[in-house]
Order: sequence, then structure tokens, then C-alpha cells
Amino acid sequence: MTKRIFFLFSTASLIALPVAAPPAAAQQAPATVATALGYADLADLVIASPLVIDATIRSASRIKGAEADGLAAGRTRFYVEADVGTLVRGASAIPARVGWIVDVAPDWRGRTPSLKKRRVLAFARPVAGRPGQVQLVEPDAQHDWSTALEQRVRALASEIVAPDAPPVVTEVGNAFHVPGALPGEGETQIFLRTRDNRPAALSVLRRPGEQPRFSVALSEIIDDAAAAPRRDTLLWYRLACALPATLPERSTASLAPEDATQAQADYAFVIEQLGPCRAAPAQPVPVSGGDGPA
Repeated sequence: MTKRIFFLFSTASLIALPVAAPPAAAQQAPATVATALGYADLADLVIASPLVIDATIRSASRIKGAEADGLAAGRTRFYVEADVGTLVRGASAIPARVGWIVDVAPDWRGRTPSLKKRRVLAFARPVAGRPGQVQLVEPDAQHDWSTALEQRVRALASEIVAPDAPPVVTEVGNAFHVPGALPGEGETQIFLRTRDNRPAALSVLRRPGEQPRFSVALSEIIDDAAAAPRRDTLLWYRLACALPATLPERSTASLAPEDATQAQADYAFVIEQLGPCRAAPAQPVPVSGGDGPA
């Protein structure tokens, strides 16, 4: 950025967080368009963001010309300064006032929204050497604050750093299928590789006259009582957003043809049960106030 933008940065002193919330009057945002963030989209943001800042925008300066290069059609780029209320996620203190650049979509009327006095959650990372500036992890990673959205962010952030958090899946490993004694009976196990080399495996159990049962094991022992992950949980996200649509051929290379075919069918069943990582985009709905739907 140019020096012209840097001159807008505040020189407010560092504060230790949490600090007092913004005044009640400042917590009310003007009418805007709210599109609910799906679990996967929100998880992406929280995971990518060392800082999640609850702040009220003090000023917003429109950026034009060369400094708006790369701006998506219909969006408007602003440099905003905001008063920090609470650091929802972050390991250290930040200034009481910070600035960032954000690309803003039109409001429900098709107009550029007013940002001043709006309470927001900013998903960001620090900028080295510039304590009064943060960088959004995505050009539009600023969302109107609401109680519901903040609660979802806090819950996700806690789950992500928990000692027993499910591992990040990096690759599908070998698959094995063991036919049962009866027609239609059998079990398939598909091992997963993870970023920290923790064990993870998918299991599909079929018995005659029963619905197939899919479960996930996160230890060396596959528990027959284990269940499939619930949708919109971190384990579901780790699987639904990472697993390929079909079982890689190398995963069944050592199996007999009929066992490989069954393993592929069972993997397809797992993908069906998980469902898509992201649902079809929801239509924006007008809301008013700072405590509407997230």
C-alpha cells in the first residue's frame, strides 16, 4: 500500500484484552444484507484467522484507482479504522484501535452500505511491524456482529485448539474389505493419513437385512459402537471438506477385483452419508440491527 493509506493508521497504545464492550448505542448496526455463514465457510475463516476481532467501525475511507486493483465486480474497497471491543480469538494484546482494508458487497438495495458505527467481526492476521494494522484473511472477511455469530466462532475456536480435536486429513490410504459368511455381509476399512500422523479410519459394516453402518475411528482400535460424525461438527468438516469424491485406485490396488469393487461402493456410501461440504448458496435476506441472524 502507499504512504497515503499508512497515514490513516492510528497510533493508539496497546491494550490487554478483553476490554469493555462498545457502548450500547454503537452495538446497533444499520440495516444490511445478511447471508448465513455455513459451518464449513465459518470453519475456514476461523482456522485461517489468528485474530478474530469484535470491533465497531469508527471511520471508512473509500479506496479508488490503482489501490483498488483486483476488486471484484460490484464491490467497493474501503480502509476502515475500528475501535476494538473484544478479541474473540488471539493470543496477545492488540491496539485499542486498528485498521484494515475490506471489499464490501452492495446492500439489499444494491447500494454501497454505510460502514461507520457498524459492529463487526473481523477475521484477520497481524501485519509485521505495523501494530495498528491487520489484514483480513479474505478480502471480504468482515461480517456484521451478532450474538449467534460470536457464539459460533467461540465454539469453533475452542474445538479447533482442544487436545482431542480431530486431525486434519491429508490423504486416503489403503482400503481393505472382508466378506462375511452370509451374502451381503462384510466390512470395509479405509485408512486415512493425517497431518500429525494420528490414526484415522473409516469403517462400513454391512449385515443382511440391515442398513449399512458407517463410523469413524480416531485411534488404533476400531470401535464397533462408534458412530458417524454429526453434520456441522469439526470431525464432519475434516472429512466432508477433505475426502475426494471417489476412492483413489491406489487404495484398492492390493485387493481382489470383487473386494475392490465393494470397497469403492462402501466409500461412495460414506461420501453420500457425509453430504456436501458446502450447501448451495443461500439467498440474502434483509435484516436490521446488530443482533440479527448470523
